[in-house]
Order: sequence, then C-alpha cells, then structure tokens
Amino acid sequence: MKKLYRSVEDKMLSGVCGGLGEYFKIDSTLIRLLFVTALFFSAGTMIFVYIIAAVIIPSRIDVR
Repeated sequence: MKKLYRSVEDKMLSGVCGGLGEYFKIDSTLIRLLFVTALFFSAGTMIFVYIIAAVIIPSRIDVR
C-alpha cells in the first residue's frame, strides 16, 4: 500500500511537492509549476492548502 510522505531529498520549502511527485511518479517540477499556476488563479488560497499539507503529511524521515 502506497503512502504519501513529504520528501526529504526533493524539497524546496517543506517537501510537499516533492512528496506528491514521488507518490504519483511524476517530476516534482511539474507539480511545482501546477501549484504556482493554481496559486495565481485561486487568489492565494493555495498558500493555506500548502501550509495545511505541510502540517498534515508526515515526513519520510519519521518512517525510517
């Protein structure tokens, strides 16, 4: 069973986009671009989504 974790190796802020990239097996740069695009269209709501995800999603280092 796959689990979603924040990335430790592929992170810029907290590793949320890197973890999503690992989970869906796509490049994290694409996820970052989609996030920034959604950030402009959502009038800043995505900032709160990112903060909530950073708090809720556990770090991979906690598992090892």
